[in-house]
Amino acid sequence: MSAQRQMRFFSSSADWFLSKGPSSPTKHGNITGFYSFWQVRQIHQLQAVLTTTTFPFVSIMSWRRALRIPGGLRAATVTLMLVMLSTPVAEGRDSPQDFVHQFKGLCYFTNGTERVRLVTKYIYNREEYARFDSDVGEYRAVTPLGRPDAKYYNSQKDILEGTRAELDTVCRHNYEVAYRGILQWRVEPRVTISPSKTEALNHHNLLVCSVTDFYPGQIKVRWFRNDQEQTAGIVSTPLIRNGDWTFQILVMLEMTPQRGDVYICHVEHPSLQSPITVEWRAQSESAQSKMLSGIGGFVLGLIFLGLGLIIRHRSQKGPQGPPPAGLLH
Repeated sequence: MSAQRQMRFFSSSADWFLSKGPSSPTKHGNITGFYSFWQVRQIHQLQAVLTTTTFPFVSIMSWRRALRIPGGLRAATVTLMLVMLSTPVAEGRDSPQDFVHQFKGLCYFTNGTERVRLVTKYIYNREEYARFDSDVGEYRAVTPLGRPDAKYYNSQKDILEGTRAELDTVCRHNYEVAYRGILQWRVEPRVTISPSKTEALNHHNLLVCSVTDFYPGQIKVRWFRNDQEQTAGIVSTPLIRNGDWTFQILVMLEMTPQRGDVYICHVEHPSLQSPITVEWRAQSESAQSKMLSGIGGFVLGLIFLGLGLIIRHRSQKGPQGPPPAGLLH
């Protein structure tokens, strides 16, 4: 078998993600950007070729210089290709011969890019051993295993300055790129109102305002009764994630409906030009039955009217066929 066929290749990439935390109406909130990690088996049997755009490489472990990764966050995507010489790549198992090395870079944003923090972590067997924190300004060992690496990184002026610069070249840059897409994505909510049970007037009930399929998660739901905002007797679920980035929420109002009462669910959301208002009117069972009877009678009337017009049209046309014999033409 040729040497070309004996080689096995493993490719992975570190992709940019954003995770947005809770925010107030006047702030962008806390956002974390991070890169995924890669994992390999039996690193001492691997050779690696790492491609990136710029910046020098540094070793991932002080005692093994053959496998190198960037000193920090380099670009939105870093492609890693491991050339396997003899042992196939595994996903990392529990046996002692297998282990996982992770490089994880995180960017923290508060109130947009008003405050940005960069943290790069070096992890071996699920244990962080070294990190760079932009608030500190240099590499620090987390465990004794990381002391040689931290010392080496800090002694290399180009590496240290390059990592510090990534606060702007990576974190702020990626935020602006993502902000134009993900963070500005909007989906308008759908709003419906329904009582929890069918009861007559003057009986305790629960009105449920269902707000579904909206993004982002910042939303304000208010209840009004006869144009007066209600603040008591309101119960809300937490934001519920639908699994497709959109959210839903239920906001319930305890009430005892009186004849003529009008309840409004008022929803404000960043995707809306103006708030959505959906109303529910309190009416007695007799009024409801009368309304339903009226609707039913109206529909039946339309049906009979249509049938009458069809029969009349056919009777006006008369029988069709050849003229009787003996008639002159």
